[in-house]
Amino acid sequence: MEDPHLAATVLFDEVVELGYEGGYSTFTGALRRHQARPRCRQCHNLAVAASGPSAPVPAEGTVEFDWLRLPDPPPSWGYGHRAGLLVGSLPGPGPGPGAGAGAGAGGRIGRWAVALAEDQELPHLVEAVDTVLRRLGGTAECWRFGRTPTVWCSRTDRVTPEFRQVAEHYGVRVECRLSTDQRSSTRRTLDEAIRSWWRGLPDGTSLRNAWDGLDRCAARLDARWGSTGTPALRKLPTPYPVRVRARRTVTAQGLVPFRGNFYALPEHLVDAPVEVRRRLDQSHLSIATPAGAVIARCPLAPAEAGLTVVEHSRAITVLERHPAPVPADAPLCRRNTPRPPSPRALAEADALRARFALQPTHRPDGEGATPRVPAPRARPADGTGS
Repeated sequence: MEDPHLAATVLFDEVVELGYEGGYSTFTGALRRHQARPRCRQCHNLAVAASGPSAPVPAEGTVEFDWLRLPDPPPSWGYGHRAGLLVGSLPGPGPGPGAGAGAGAGGRIGRWAVALAEDQELPHLVEAVDTVLRRLGGTAECWRFGRTPTVWCSRTDRVTPEFRQVAEHYGVRVECRLSTDQRSSTRRTLDEAIRSWWRGLPDGTSLRNAWDGLDRCAARLDARWGSTGTPALRKLPTPYPVRVRARRTVTAQGLVPFRGNFYALPEHLVDAPVEVRRRLDQSHLSIATPAGAVIARCPLAPAEAGLTVVEHSRAITVLERHPAPVPADAPLCRRNTPRPPSPRALAEADALRARFALQPTHRPDGEGATPRVPAPRARPADGTGS
């Protein structure tokens, strides 16, 4: 058997034609006992990323992620009526004050970073995770989230297939934080400090000034905790190639706000609805009409820099139609690709036919049809028997 995704029922039909007289359950049991089916490495790696090891992950190898909602951000930020703040933190040396026995990775906080996100949909969440990790300087071997629907499927109690691919790209495991997990006093202090920063923002505060205030808040907390030692982090790969899409309206000045910067468009587009598109592993973004026609492509400015970008290419009329992003260095699984029998398999089948002097036969379930499972035994004509 050479195809790891070949169904056992199909293989059973083939060996029946070659003279096998045993039952289906006996055949599948022998397949498992002799490990005749090869393993698909890509599918196995994704399964490992979804389930993780049975042994607990040490706290020093974990990035703890928390999601804080920011209601009604200033209109000048361009985030609409909803936004969120993703907080990523690394554990510091020793347990934090008030950390109970079940605190686990929630003890003393060492280094932490934050990123704004429009919502918890996969593209925006991945963008925020990548931003947090690059501000931290790398990634640990495990990410720990709450029960975020984008990350964790409550029905299967596993990582969602979409986020599993993200974890595979960064080479990490994903854990779910249980609702019964205790939170240390330092983590509660961090959450409250960020909420206080948000409630104290004056109306009309620019995104740049808001981040400056958050940086001052972070400096006060770091000085209070007096802990800067954190575990060594692994180098980050290129960002996961997910495509972020955000709806915007061109301002009266002909600007499109996006991630703390402004991108200039021609004056006749004032008040027009547009869609900003950005793939995380590219250094530019596109601005398109709601119908999908790209009208400008601009170089990407650093996030939250408060810059106005006026350089862009015009008269782009192509439609961006991209398939689902797949990491360039990830091998593709050929689960749905046809795989005809190899010459070696055909030669082995011919040898078995010659050995048993059998011709290809069909079971009496239909003309020319080969059933996938054994046919039920016929009952006696008089109705006796079980």
